[in-house]
Amino acid sequence: MRLLEKAVRILWTSPNTLLGVLIGTCGLLTGGRVQRARGCLEFWGGFTSWFLRRMPNGQFTLAMTLGHSILGTNRDALEISRDHEHIHVRQYETWGPLFIPAYLGWSGVLWFRGKDPYRDNPFEVEAFADDDRRRKLKN
Repeated sequence: MRLLEKAVRILWTSPNTLLGVLIGTCGLLTGGRVQRARGCLEFWGGFTSWFLRRMPNGQFTLAMTLGHSILGTNRDALEISRDHEHIHVRQYETWGPLFIPAYLGWSGVLWFRGKDPYRDNPFEVEAFADDDRRRKLKN
């Protein structure tokens, strides 16, 4: 049963994963790298890094998740942000192709209300809460 469940999650997130793989492949063609970690493909370098730096607040962006693919500015950034990004992987497994519209929709509503469209986004609130929980467990 676990295998079927995993297959459904992969299929449900596949439109987003394919977008990440497309960006990551452009990174590979321009000197980037790829590795597999915790069942996801992680891309960094080349076009992938260039793309992330051009995101809103890109100078502060370490990584970004698209389904079961994670884009990072470099390998160290992926290591630092892996736990956070895997919260987003689980969110993608829940929301599937609706994740990006839901995430952007929340960001738009928050921006319109004068709040931080990134930090106040419920998807990020959940991921940062997990970061805080992990930090407390380490100390």
